Parts: sequence; C-alpha cells; structure tokens
Amino acid sequence: MKIEKKVWPQYFNLILSGAKKLDIRVADFEANIGDVLILREWDPETKQYTGRSLEKKITYVIRTKNLDKMYRQADIEKYGFVVMQFE
Repeated sequence: MKIEKKVWPQYFNLILSGAKKLDIRVADFEANIGDVLILREWDPETKQYTGRSLEKKITYVIRTKNLDKMYRQADIEKYGFVVMQFE
C-alpha cells in the first residue's frame, strides 16, 4: 500500500541526506512493513507543497498505543517517550 504524508522542509532534507531514518506520526492511518511512504515536502509558511517528494519503504513499525502495559502510566505522563535510531 502507498501512504502519502506531508513533511516540513527541514525534515525532508534530513531524510533526503540519509541522516533521518525514522518518523513519528499520530497513528490515524494504517502502516505496515512493506508499505511505501510517499513524503511530499510541505512549506508551512506558504501552506503549499514545494513539488519535491521521496518514496521510502517501511521496514519496521512500532505502535505505541499499548505501551502503557509495559510502563507505569505515571512514568509515561512524567517523561513521555523517546524514539531512538541506532546502527
């Protein structure tokens, strides 16, 4: 499946350079391993697409909705979550 999303210029450039290899989004859509993420650069100042886009294959998905079963709710509320990329 193809999933199209907006991405702001500073993040688009990081993804384009290979420095950013993950994305965090509100899970209001279905995303699965093997899906193609189409990232269209969006300028929040002009409120228009720039015309640049990237396609990235989804290789891993973390769903956070049920992470409260692994962690104490008080800790989640106090600290939130951190998402880390590693090589």
